[in-house]
Amino acid sequence: MIKKNKIIQGIVFAIIGIFTLITIAILLAILFHIVINGIQGLKLSFIIDYPEEMGKSGGIFPVIVGTIYITILAVVIAAPIGVLAAIYLTEYAKKGKILSLIRFGTETLAGIPSIIYGLFGFAFFVIALGFRWSILSGALTLSIMILPTIIRTSEEAIKTVPMSFREGSLALGATKWQTIAKVVIPPAMPGILTGVILGVGRAIGETAAVLLTAGSSLNLPTSIFSPTRTMAVHLYILSSEGLSKVNSYATATLLIVIVLLINTCANMIIRRYSKILGR
Repeated sequence: MIKKNKIIQGIVFAIIGIFTLITIAILLAILFHIVINGIQGLKLSFIIDYPEEMGKSGGIFPVIVGTIYITILAVVIAAPIGVLAAIYLTEYAKKGKILSLIRFGTETLAGIPSIIYGLFGFAFFVIALGFRWSILSGALTLSIMILPTIIRTSEEAIKTVPMSFREGSLALGATKWQTIAKVVIPPAMPGILTGVILGVGRAIGETAAVLLTAGSSLNLPTSIFSPTRTMAVHLYILSSEGLSKVNSYATATLLIVIVLLINTCANMIIRRYSKILGR
């Protein structure tokens, strides 16, 4: 019986390994295809020049700036709210129907298609509040989109901190908030940062929600009330309208490079922070 279970377990692990390798191979094939076709158009002039003829030629400097502005603003809005909400749900909220309803709502929001968020942002931020197509409208919409991810990830990270840490701190006379700020949050910070990174990745790659709220202007934004075009939207427009195959692949390649750099730097920070805590 034990031998039979080991055989079944080996077969299951082999199947999982095969599908994992297939998934990785498909991902690498897609990345290879994009990079090979985009590297020829990825030049310094493409990064620092302004677009010409609606993106058919020239560079994408205003698009890069718009992407940075809208992503940073979205994270600045969503990260504090998400972390504080996670702290409340894990440390202050009493177990019951209301807490279950809040968590159910958070999980539901995480699965809503981006176009729904875009329509909501267009109706509420662009029209009702009068922000028009702007960086602010796009960032507010993206912040709502990434908020469930940050809340759930931060909540799970805080839950991993042993209860004995809290009990020891409170026994020494620390207040509830001092215990959370000095004892609970530091060990949970790597997990919280992971949630923020996931939010950044989603914000950078969103198209529909940004197109409906931030617009698609190719001008260099001068304030948060200026319309802008992100790299994902620029890539979508170039590809869907057939404006420039070379520039679309170059934009996709640059977008991949930026995401990889962000993830690499963030992982280095997390590992460094984990080592400091380990000491």
